[in-house]
Amino acid sequence: MTIMMLGIDLGKNSCSVAGLDSDGKVVLRRRMQTKTVVSLASKLAPCTVAMEACCGAHYLGRLLAAQGHDVRLMSPEYVRPYVKAQKNDDRDAEAIAEAATRPTMRFVELKSQAQLDVQSLHRARSRLVGARTTLINQLRAILLERGTTIAQRRRTLERAVDVLLADPDFMTGSRIRRLLSDMRQEWIDLDRRIEALDREFVELARDNAAARRLTSIPGIGALNATALVAAVGDGATFAKARDLGAWLGLVPRQHTTGGKPRLLGISKRGNKYLRTLLIHGARAALPSLARSPTLLGAWLRNLLARRHRNTVVVALANKLARIVWVALRQSATFGVGQAAVATT
Repeated sequence: MTIMMLGIDLGKNSCSVAGLDSDGKVVLRRRMQTKTVVSLASKLAPCTVAMEACCGAHYLGRLLAAQGHDVRLMSPEYVRPYVKAQKNDDRDAEAIAEAATRPTMRFVELKSQAQLDVQSLHRARSRLVGARTTLINQLRAILLERGTTIAQRRRTLERAVDVLLADPDFMTGSRIRRLLSDMRQEWIDLDRRIEALDREFVELARDNAAARRLTSIPGIGALNATALVAAVGDGATFAKARDLGAWLGLVPRQHTTGGKPRLLGISKRGNKYLRTLLIHGARAALPSLARSPTLLGAWLRNLLARRHRNTVVVALANKLARIVWVALRQSATFGVGQAAVATT
């Protein structure tokens, strides 16, 4: 039995495996645990192993790649059309194997453990920021129900709550006062944990050469740089700079039919977290870049005269994504005067 393609449908407790021969016929179909998959693959001649890019895929992929197999990871949305008839784990494994044989299939780069570690830190920080936002909204609602309205902005609310809690006559002896005090302490603890992660990202960006180069780009700080390096690596997965912008969902969504092109809003595909960071970075860098006497500044001023500011921010974010790709592929730092050349 010669297996040319091995499709693996990953699960928390068990995996389904489907093996295809050179003619694309299913010659192996089993259900086993992850450690048994590694044992099975060690007995096979080097072949192509396909999996969906989900939790655990990169870890298993590195183990199989060490055995000499060619590991290919795919987005689950690209596998779905190949599932035949009733959906089950065995059919999914077969669909994964078949999808990986297509010459036009797009694959996900196998990430190192260091990249996954940095991504885990970013996800932990995102969770803490979300928890802080939820806490702040609840705090506002509690105060509003008691006739206390505070202006927007986090720092404004922070100062106002501290003033209220420092007032001995504010809700004296009330259970809600103790609740507000506990929530304020929780807020302080969340701030401390988020700031600790931010300092860690600054150290990571300082120690990593690729991330250090990215921080030379306007709008790309330590947070953006470490997240981009962790997700994109050296950018070799993308053939052109515009491919990275498209992967991040920063390009217009097409709805063309009958030869009549129609461009809609941005596609919002890919990594939402990275797209959000780039857009926030572009929004912060836009004022200074638009005033600069460079080709990039002239381009931004021209856009601002014709388009809404939010549209210009997204366009600049797409431009920054292209510059990021060039900086990663060419191992070069960025100069504002070179922006027009760097994105061609």
